[in-house]
Amino acid sequence: MQHPPLAPVAEIYDLAVVGGGINGVGIAADAAGRGLSVYLCEQGDLAQHTSSASSKLVHGGLRYLEHYELRLVREALAEREVLLNMAPHIVAPLRFVLPYRPHLRPAWMIRTGLFLYDHLGRRERLAPSRRLRFGADSPLKTEITQGFEYSDCWVDDARLVVLNAMSAREHGAHIHTRTRCVSARHSKGLWHLHLERADGSRYSLRARALVNAAGPWVTDFLRESLRQRPAHAIRLVQGSHLIVPRLYDGEHAYILQNDDRRIVFVIPYLEQFSLIGTTDREYRGDPAQVTVTEEEIQYLLAVVNRHFKQQLQAEDIRHRYAGVRPLCDDESSDPSAITRDYTLVLNAEGHEPPLLSVFGGKLTTYRKLAEAALAELAPWFARMKPAWTHDARLPGGEDMSTPRDLAEALCTGAPWLPEALARRWAHSYGSRSWTLLHGLHGLTDLGEHFGSGLYAREVDYLIAVEWALSTEDILWRRSKLGLFLDTQGQARLNDYLQRQTPERLPLFAAPDAATLRQA
Repeated sequence: MQHPPLAPVAEIYDLAVVGGGINGVGIAADAAGRGLSVYLCEQGDLAQHTSSASSKLVHGGLRYLEHYELRLVREALAEREVLLNMAPHIVAPLRFVLPYRPHLRPAWMIRTGLFLYDHLGRRERLAPSRRLRFGADSPLKTEITQGFEYSDCWVDDARLVVLNAMSAREHGAHIHTRTRCVSARHSKGLWHLHLERADGSRYSLRARALVNAAGPWVTDFLRESLRQRPAHAIRLVQGSHLIVPRLYDGEHAYILQNDDRRIVFVIPYLEQFSLIGTTDREYRGDPAQVTVTEEEIQYLLAVVNRHFKQQLQAEDIRHRYAGVRPLCDDESSDPSAITRDYTLVLNAEGHEPPLLSVFGGKLTTYRKLAEAALAELAPWFARMKPAWTHDARLPGGEDMSTPRDLAEALCTGAPWLPEALARRWAHSYGSRSWTLLHGLHGLTDLGEHFGSGLYAREVDYLIAVEWALSTEDILWRRSKLGLFLDTQGQARLNDYLQRQTPERLPLFAAPDAATLRQA
């Protein structure tokens, strides 16, 4: 990504945001859309850590009802429908099957929970819950004869982050990845930030307000960069996931109960795989170095093998990933019971400029968190426009109905485009797929083919428009082609990235509605 020209030092931003996870980019997008001048820095890549290591769900959190977190569940349930409308290309309805295990939770408790789940939040597009009976063709073990089914949603978590960053930029924000905030001090009513790029170069800027959305590093940033004592402690809870060959037919997911009263999801993933997760264990160490442990692997496999006829071994694992959730410490003795709700802490004594720190939160409620953050900062920005994101579309969600319809339109507009590529683009880029196709007349115009449907044209787009710089950025966050592209293809991609320079990249402009329809 070519960085926009840095504003002169004399220019003052309204808001500086530290952290390029879902909360940071969500706040940046909301603020920029309200007319504030916004600067965001991220020390690595967008969504490099927690925000790309989730279970890929937009959900109310059925198990949170057991911990009486009704406000959080109500808010999350309502947000499912909002996000479905905001990003129909990367968010999709998903039915969950809950096998009934009478020794774990009684039927009345499950029915009560599902009744609340159906009615706590507005539900217009998602089907209600129902009871099920399993026949001989069920992939579950024969002793599991009954269950329940309910609705939630699936999301491409890393792309949700990138799309919010794009929205922020398209509303005027400056987004800088591989840029670390070394220190920040306030003086004469302004924050003075000192920043360092990956190449070691440094620069400074000023802002009227500062948001600390550093995720797992939120308290480290307060202590080390701001020299302040955190108002809250955070607890890092590790969640790990496994990806295995598809366990069953059908587009539904399973939510499995375990004897320790935790739950494990089994989710259809990229047509060929099943995604299994997650774990909950206290993590102490560098959040950037978290890895899946052997104990977690055995835990997840054991839960799945207690439910499914098809038995899994460690050799079946195709990929694994882990992340840490920075949860606000509520002194719970059980990591699974720690609240997933968010806490916003505002510091602004006397004439000091405001500092807002974000503790906790979950992917599903990032938009509401951003609205709450802007409400906290509103007294310092009298001319700030009102909230706007509820009815907005994220980049790629404009001018489209479903990914299937869009894929068909892409193939009609460009008959030479492979159907599998059109489907993947529709699910990844939505209506911005027309930008990728603009000016092309045949398959050779897509440039070098690295394998698995990845062409130079898409790589150039990801560099120029989506801040991608490395093979990891492209294969594991902007796409999930790391599961498909062989080592030779990855080597060719890496070599291509080394040769690319900003001057060689084509220009990809954010299109208007008319351009979006042109192939």
